[in-house]
Amino acid sequence: MVFDPATFFDDLRHGLLGPTLSQEEVDGCNAILTAMIDTPLAYCAYALATAYHETNATMQPVREAYWLSEAWRKKNLRYWPWYGRGYVQLTWEENYERADLKLGLDGALVADPELALAPAVAADIMRQGMDEGWFAGDNRGRHTLARHLPEGRPATEGEFRSARRIINGTDRDLLVARHALQFQKALGRGGWS
Repeated sequence: MVFDPATFFDDLRHGLLGPTLSQEEVDGCNAILTAMIDTPLAYCAYALATAYHETNATMQPVREAYWLSEAWRKKNLRYWPWYGRGYVQLTWEENYERADLKLGLDGALVADPELALAPAVAADIMRQGMDEGWFAGDNRGRHTLARHLPEGRPATEGEFRSARRIINGTDRDLLVARHALQFQKALGRGGWS
């Protein structure tokens, strides 16, 4: 694959992240692109759209209820200090332990949950979690990228809506699907295949 990031980012300037891109937006996108480098077009588009939605369009990893204080999280979240962090909200101690093990972090994530806010780590957690179905399942099995999205062609709006189940049921599925279609278009113009 010969991917042209300049074309991709130029397309985003005329769409979701425009008309100007902050360095943080570019860095966040680049972390996700790096984590998704060998994935099909639809997978990468869905990862970018998920991050865009879950981070309130900042493309930077966030803390759960980031607009509230740490004191609030400590008082109100029963899984504190293992509350949601990242591009997707990794929660609960056992999930931090699994991510640490799967990503080969040798205990660093368990020792410091804030590491889930590092863009590269957050992107790797999102990728591995969506590949393996860490975040949700049903009576048919785990919700994964392979279960919901095509590998050899662009995804449809309906397929992206279905993929929302990987992260958060059907909450805002149409909105996320429409963001994914825009990212898919920008990725395609950049040569992602």
